[in-house]
Parts: sequence; structure tokens; C-alpha cells
Amino acid sequence: MPELPEVNTVMKGFRSIVLHDQIIDVKVKDDRILRNCSEQDFIRALKNRIFVDTYRRGKYFFGTLDNGESILFHLGMTGDISYYQDEFEAPKHERFNLLLASGLTLGYDDPRKFSRILLIPNIEDYIREIHLGPDALEISEKAFAQLFTGRKTSLKSVLMNQKLIAGIGNLYADEICYQAKIHPGSIAKKLESQHLKSLYERMQYILQLACDRDAYYKVYPNDWFWKWRNEDHGILKGKGQIQKMKIGGRTTYYIERYQKLIH
Repeated sequence: MPELPEVNTVMKGFRSIVLHDQIIDVKVKDDRILRNCSEQDFIRALKNRIFVDTYRRGKYFFGTLDNGESILFHLGMTGDISYYQDEFEAPKHERFNLLLASGLTLGYDDPRKFSRILLIPNIEDYIREIHLGPDALEISEKAFAQLFTGRKTSLKSVLMNQKLIAGIGNLYADEICYQAKIHPGSIAKKLESQHLKSLYERMQYILQLACDRDAYYKVYPNDWFWKWRNEDHGILKGKGQIQKMKIGGRTTYYIERYQKLIH
């Protein structure tokens, strides 16, 4: 599933290509990803309008229209946006498209149809309604540390709880824990200030670098856990045995003993 850096990359492309370009036409091919409006309402809301701004909170990316309303693009597991000029270039699983005055077409692609596309009257009201936590790249170190106070759940469960902190999914949670050398199954409330400081610094560094590199995994640093994150590699040289377990219902990879278990 796309996490904060992947969604940020999609939003960057949207900002550079779509903003201030009038929407001439709207075609809906499959309305099942439109979660709070009909096909007709979606077309009426967008046709002849202009996107004037964007906003991202965690994995949620919004495009704001010139009338103050917004469209939420929640990519789900396989959602993505493509841009093309000729119809034959349309993505295979296009669910809707927007024809822009520039001649480009924005095509929304989603093979598995898990996306959530919503019409949003007010972004702040919507975020409060779904109890979405602060963005992982914007939260302060102090506020981050407070998330762990008194919590009996695992470290990884806190990192992935979108109501506490928005944007971190399974892969980046494992990377943060690996680079901080802390076992993802550690008990949240048992973590001391030095552990929380290390986690916060690693989180900021990892997510920002991933955003800067447009979530293009091939140019991530070679020493990141990402490329080794499966049990087939066995022992990671100089670190230890790669292990797998379920934490918070999610498959989790870590290195035994290299990552300290705090409980």
C-alpha cells in the first residue's frame, strides 16, 4: 500500500501538471471508487472547475478546487494517477479521467479498486471526523514522544496507528525500527527518552529522504533494510539473522538481537 512518500510523489506530479488548468470534461468508467457521491455528482463537481491547491496529511492527498471544495485521493493499495495525450495511452484499469484545457488527460488507475475518492466540502472538518493524526513529517519530537506514554501496545502498532500519527505503513515502520536498532515488538510505554529520540530522528530522516527521491526504491541507500526485508536472505552480514513475525496483524521483519527488545 502506498505510504507517505509514495503519496507525496503522486501529489508532487499533480501539483506540477494539474494546478490552474481548467477541467474541460470528466468521464467516469467505474464509479465504485467514488465513496460519497454518484457519478453524476462527481462530474458536476469537477467539470469546468480548476484545481488551485493541494494538501497532504499522511497517506491522504487532497486537491482543492477553485470553489473551495476538495477531492480526496486516497490511493488504497493500487491507486495511481497517469497523464497522457492520446486515448491509447490510458492506463489499463482507468476508473475515471479528467480532460484538461492544456490537452492532457489525467487518468486515475486502480486495478483492485480499493481507492477512496471523495468530495470534501472542508478538509479540516473531514480530518477531524476521521480522527486522523498529525503528519509523520510535521509532528514535533515532543508530541511524538507523548504518543508512547502509557501505551501497552507494541512500538510498531503505535507507528502504524493512523489516528496517532499519519503516514507510516508496514514497510517504513520496519525500516524505522531497524535503523533505530529497536525491536518492533517492544512495548511502547517501556521505551525511554533515548529510544524515542532515535526513533523520531530515524523517522524524519527516512521519510524525508524517500520523499526527496520521489519514493523511487532503486535509489534508496544500499544500507537500508528495505532490500533485505525478507527471510530468504537468512543472515544479514554483520547484523544477524533476519526474522519474521506478526505484530499488530502485520507481517514484520527484524534482526534478532541487533534490534533491542524492550519490554
